[in-house]
Amino acid sequence: MAKKASSVSKRGKETVSTESREAIEAQVQAFLANGGKIEQIPKGVSGQTNTSGPKHITLGKKPRA
Repeated sequence: MAKKASSVSKRGKETVSTESREAIEAQVQAFLANGGKIEQIPKGVSGQTNTSGPKHITLGKKPRA
């Protein structure tokens, strides 16, 4: 029987097995060996840009006086 890729700890958090970590490390090394680069993004920076205006919505029409 094969090992589980992950399990759930007593606190309900998922833990990753050593087998999965080794597989990820092998993938990273292959990526770097093929000329790939890893870019570290500073904490707090987002790739999302706000291109829309305010999100005010109007439901229905205003009553005429």
